[in-house]
Amino acid sequence: MPVRTIEVKKNILERNDRLAEEVRGRFQDAGVTAFNLISSPGSGKTTLLERTLQELDGEIPIAVITGDPRTLNDAERLARWTNRVVPAVVAGEGGCHLDAAQITAALDAIDLDEVRLVFIENVGNLVCPAEFDLGEEAKIVVFSVTEGEDKPLKYPLAFREARYAILNKIDLLPYLDFDLPLAIANLGSVNPELTVFLTAARTGDGLEPWFRFLRERTGALVA
Repeated sequence: MPVRTIEVKKNILERNDRLAEEVRGRFQDAGVTAFNLISSPGSGKTTLLERTLQELDGEIPIAVITGDPRTLNDAERLARWTNRVVPAVVAGEGGCHLDAAQITAALDAIDLDEVRLVFIENVGNLVCPAEFDLGEEAKIVVFSVTEGEDKPLKYPLAFREARYAILNKIDLLPYLDFDLPLAIANLGSVNPELTVFLTAARTGDGLEPWFRFLRERTGALVA
């Protein structure tokens, strides 16, 4: 009997990419900048978004879509800092990433004419989310000094697909055996085009360049 190969993954990604282009068109038509934040669990991306909402939400209308396997914890944390609805995508216990269909559904809760910046906080995982286009302008990969300098080498696809990287929790550097120059070198070896931000979301250290970047990308920065 002949053997037939069924390319399930390819078909799933092709279907996702078609939907992602529709989502991207919706963002572009509304003049909205959208970023897809990916990271492993515990990198501090929710705290980073909390800080960002505190600093900029009154200046730049921001919407956030969160993704988690089970709880609404992240959405509830972020909802404290904005009057806008925070759509929460519960991916299920086996859900390791968000997809474009879920973003399409989540956008039904957001009036894109009323926002200029959308953050998609992806499920905590550096493998699956790297492969799925969500219609974003760019992926931003977040990792922390508690995770080791070799994170970009262990998960190269995530860092190659990203346009920006945030190395978070730099306030902990005095207490860790973390080689910052080596981490930066590893980032550059995987993706020389990455723009890198060094932040401590908990303390606020290093956040001004991040805020300035967001102002520039959304046209909120006045020269």
